[in-house]
Amino acid sequence: MNPGTTFEDQELRKLLSQITLPLKKKTPDQTKKRKVIVISGPTAVGKTKLSLAIAEAIGGEIISADSMQVYRGMDVGTAKVSEEERKRIPHHLIDIRDLDQSFNVVDFYERAHKVIRNILMQGKVPIVVGGTGFYIHALIYGPPEGPPSVPEVRKELEEDMEKQGTSALYERLKKIDPDYANTITGEDRQKIIRGLEIISLTNKKVSDFPKMEGKEILYDFRCWFLYMSKEVLYPHIEMRCDEMIAAGFIDEVRRLEKAGLRKNRSASQAIGYRQCLDFLSSHGSPDDFETFVAFFKRASRRYAKKQFTWFRKEPLFRWLKVENLPLEKSVETIIQDYELSF
Repeated sequence: MNPGTTFEDQELRKLLSQITLPLKKKTPDQTKKRKVIVISGPTAVGKTKLSLAIAEAIGGEIISADSMQVYRGMDVGTAKVSEEERKRIPHHLIDIRDLDQSFNVVDFYERAHKVIRNILMQGKVPIVVGGTGFYIHALIYGPPEGPPSVPEVRKELEEDMEKQGTSALYERLKKIDPDYANTITGEDRQKIIRGLEIISLTNKKVSDFPKMEGKEILYDFRCWFLYMSKEVLYPHIEMRCDEMIAAGFIDEVRRLEKAGLRKNRSASQAIGYRQCLDFLSSHGSPDDFETFVAFFKRASRRYAKKQFTWFRKEPLFRWLKVENLPLEKSVETIIQDYELSF
């Protein structure tokens, strides 16, 4: 220890070393805006536990930014917070749709902003928690421009995708609008269909529509991306998959299948649910089960990798490495940032 350096100084430096600051600096106008905490990160990193602790400490309410937790019955496979946890801390945008009802990024934007306003009016702190990067991006910058979805057009495109395959429709999109196609992956079924739908309805390229960025940001979003090294995170992800299966995930999917899960294009393609539906369509042999588990874990790891890639492009997010950081230190870091930014 250097002369004049206290133990508290060392602890503070150690804590600050865990944080990666965003490249873009906060504008002066942001300090005048009402604050909203946003906590994201890859699957299985510990977002729920941390957000509950923060909410209890500062009088917060949690808004889910998970595109699948909106559906009733999709509980185990989405790691949905328990009823007991929801009684402790109010949660919003969970269990608000049945499987036969659609939900998209515009719905999320409108509902989430309404909830944020209501929470602020009560003098409480809005805490947005989830890993769906597209939803969080829309929450901050506004939803993408484009016409409302038309069920008949979307159904025709979905049928084309089932017959021709995802890659064929992605190639169709690339020929019409290569600029937009290059911003998404060839496996993103929803965005491929939505892109072709917009083109079909408007006779315009998706890339011709105004981007989300450039619009006024309505709140001072205090954004955090929790992360671990992949050597630590991936075993966590695989353990969570095993825990979900042990908690009755297969029975959950079996019940949801009877309730119409396969008819919901988004929900049936969700990580874990898609692999489990394939397993339920198999003979159910031990080999089939092992294949299901392996594919479930692989899809979960790949999703985490995509989350890392997505949030590296988000300038408002600070990265907080949590693998060796006690929960109370993570809580303290985020709360201090919230309170000192007034």
